[in-house]
Amino acid sequence: MPATSYLPIQFLTRGETLESIHYGAFAIVDSHNQLLASYGDPELVTFMRSSAKPFQALPFIENGGADYWGFSEREVAITCASHAGTDNHFHTLEGMQAKIGVTQADLQCGVHLPTDNATAKTLIRQDLEPTPNRHNCSGKHTGMLAFAQMIHAPLESYLDPQHPIQKQILQTFSEMCRLEPEKVALGTDGCSAPNFAIPLRNAALGFARLVDPWELAPQRAAACQRITAAMTHYPEMIAGPGKFDTVLMTATAGKIVSKGGAEGYQAIGIRPGVLGPDTPGVGITLKIADGDLKDRARPAVTLAILQQLGVLTPAEAESLAEWGPNFPIYNWRKILVGEAKTVFELDL
Repeated sequence: MPATSYLPIQFLTRGETLESIHYGAFAIVDSHNQLLASYGDPELVTFMRSSAKPFQALPFIENGGADYWGFSEREVAITCASHAGTDNHFHTLEGMQAKIGVTQADLQCGVHLPTDNATAKTLIRQDLEPTPNRHNCSGKHTGMLAFAQMIHAPLESYLDPQHPIQKQILQTFSEMCRLEPEKVALGTDGCSAPNFAIPLRNAALGFARLVDPWELAPQRAAACQRITAAMTHYPEMIAGPGKFDTVLMTATAGKIVSKGGAEGYQAIGIRPGVLGPDTPGVGITLKIADGDLKDRARPAVTLAILQQLGVLTPAEAESLAEWGPNFPIYNWRKILVGEAKTVFELDL
């Protein structure tokens, strides 16, 4: 990979001395496929991880799946989620699974503790083992099972790339991002589902079209609108209490669709008209090179981009200030020891 694929994107200081650097890249594309700005290499091929979830839900919704099973808007939202495993998420999934005639035992996502700290502590205190519905990808997997059940396809192999639903997902995803299916690099996600590596530019286009499906066939456009409405109406289902996607979509009251992914990936859709009268929808995808395991860079870079684009009002920016673009660094005694700051300027 060329060294110029990533550029310095966030500095972390201790005292007055530079201590650490995060490198990253991003692409900003509108729904007419115009590259508005980029940093690093916009053609960088990298896995979208969970940022791909709205596209993985799209063919199910497009084929009438939500209406077939009587899913509510809240339930549609959780099919696109990386949820925190709260009781709200758990019971929502139980209700969906009862409708489609499966149980959490049919999920092939695996098991981990809830990422919501309060819920995890409660399970530990009560000596309860987490189950598949606590897994952050269990909403996606429940949607995939619902799709397979609806078309009378096998349930036990629903994650196989050659399964009918996975083939439809790949085709739909490729069309949304304007990339031939054979050019999508496939990998296995942390939850065992197929995942996609494509250029940042194509992924950003996909998100721009998701929020602004002006040129899509009516059935697909309606499915895109249904997904983005569900995500913005129920942001607490997409992540959870105190999580960045939930906080950002709550603060911006429907004008932004936000979906993060593992290893420092973030995708944003900005609805048409937000950047000015008659402006098209815009997609943003970014990748932090080192995976950003502590989530220091990804939210801050996202907010820096949104502020430089003029998306956030002063009140919105203030409500999100703890995430960035710049923020103080404290030690365990709450002594101010340094600062994290983003270090790029958009060339629009």
